[in-house]
Amino acid sequence: MNKIMPEYVETSRRGFLKIGLLAAGGLALPSVSLAAVSGFTPPREKSLTLLNPHTGENLSNIVYWEKGSYLTESLDTINFLCRDYRTGEVKPIDPQLLDLLFEINRRLPASKPQNIIISGYRSPETNANLRRNSRGVAKRSYHLKGQALDIRIPGSDLRTLRKLALKLHNGGVGYYPRSQFIHIDTGPIRTW
Repeated sequence: MNKIMPEYVETSRRGFLKIGLLAAGGLALPSVSLAAVSGFTPPREKSLTLLNPHTGENLSNIVYWEKGSYLTESLDTINFLCRDYRTGEVKPIDPQLLDLLFEINRRLPASKPQNIIISGYRSPETNANLRRNSRGVAKRSYHLKGQALDIRIPGSDLRTLRKLALKLHNGGVGYYPRSQFIHIDTGPIRTW
């Protein structure tokens, strides 16, 4: 009886693993074909065109991800463009935030749209100054962590940008029609 029991357990584990692998493979197939049908297949590279209106700096079609990896030099260049222009302080921008912006861009009719960065990283000093002058600035803003961007995309309706960002379910989305920008961040999913 003892000899049969380990053999039975071994067979059950193998069988379970086979079933699990087959199920995982079956689940992957519909998502691949669904991505192909929807037109949003995984990209070979990710790039963005960015403009900082406060400094006049522009990055045209900068590739920041390719072959499954983020490109450190490109990220450093993007971090510099998105710095706190008031203090000159640079902080890394969350690559997932760049991916969110990339996905918004992919869903727009224009190819390679220009993303105007109204606000990227904010130093604690800048955030405190902005809070003194505006009720709409959060004390613990995701801008302080490099996890938020306030953007405008010429030729794209703000309501459309807001809808696209909300549809992606990747963080916070703020809508500021009077100031002509939307806020996106990689914090918890919420909207205002």
